[in-house]
This record gives sequence, structure tokens and C-alpha cells, in this order.
Amino acid sequence: VGHNAEFIAKKSADEGTQTHSLIEKYLEGHQINWLDEHGNATCSLNVWQMLLKFVEFWEQEKPELIESEIHLFSDKHKIAGTCDLVVRLRGKLWILDIKTSNNLHTSYDLQLSAYATCWNETFDEKVTNTGIIWLKSLTRGPAKGKIQGEGWQLKVVGDIDKNFEIFKHLQAIYKWMN
Repeated sequence: VGHNAEFIAKKSADEGTQTHSLIEKYLEGHQINWLDEHGNATCSLNVWQMLLKFVEFWEQEKPELIESEIHLFSDKHKIAGTCDLVVRLRGKLWILDIKTSNNLHTSYDLQLSAYATCWNETFDEKVTNTGIIWLKSLTRGPAKGKIQGEGWQLKVVGDIDKNFEIFKHLQAIYKWMN
């Protein structure tokens, strides 16, 4: 994309921030309208569509919200971060990250393992599952044995402990380099 890269990256980051903000308002019970009282859009169509995909996930799966935008930390590992969602879903405690990117990266798996490790160090009830609510998935609708709909899916992230071991190795390399 050449010299448009910075513009495209900023637009994507802004869309992600707006989507997260609207999702947080939705979870707080606020009424959200695409059009204001003058008929003007309050956000881009892309942001609105990602919000609707999240709402479809939420209404379809009916998770119990435990925490939203919670700051987590680990004294033991000297790490901290802000987790999007902690929910009870299908009888298990999950940490979920909301992603609005075109692609998912393995670094997200490591990020979720760090959040889960922080949570499990701090709270009695342990997180057993992590996942990404991907709002730009190419899914075409529900599929047997999967949590997904048209254009969204819950990507279940694998072994928390294994991913956290990889995270710690990368953290050590970062500390060595810096």
C-alpha cells in the first residue's frame, strides 16, 4: 500500500477503538443508535456492522459477563494488561479478546495466555478457556460444533500454559534486547 500504509493503519486502529467503545456501552446497557437525531451516522458502517456481529454473538450464546475492560497484573511475572472480557460461557470461565483485524496473529494467543495467568494468580476461580471474538471472520453462518455466525466467530485459543511458556521466552528476549 506504499505511502498509504500509515493512513490505513490509523483508520483500522480507529475502527477497532470505536467498535470496542460501542461494545462496552452495549454491555453497560446503553441504547446505541447508528443515526443521531438529525439522521447522521454516529460511526462508520464498518464499525456498526462489527457491533451488530458482536450483539449477534452475545444474544446467541448468552454469556454471563463477569468483567469488562479489567486491568490485570502479575507480581510474579511482572506483567500487566487490560483484558476485554471475562465471561462464563457454556459453564466455563473464559477470557475473551475482541479483534476487528482482517487477520488473526499467534501473538494474540500469547496475549490471552498472559491475561489468563494474571487472572489465575489474582482470583480464586480460575480461567480455563481463552478465545478471540473475531468480528471480521469470513464465516458464512453457523457451523456444527463451532461458535460462529455470518462474518464472526469465536476462535478458541489452545493450551494456556503452553502459550504462556512461549510468552515468557519472548519476554526474556525482549528484556535481553532492551
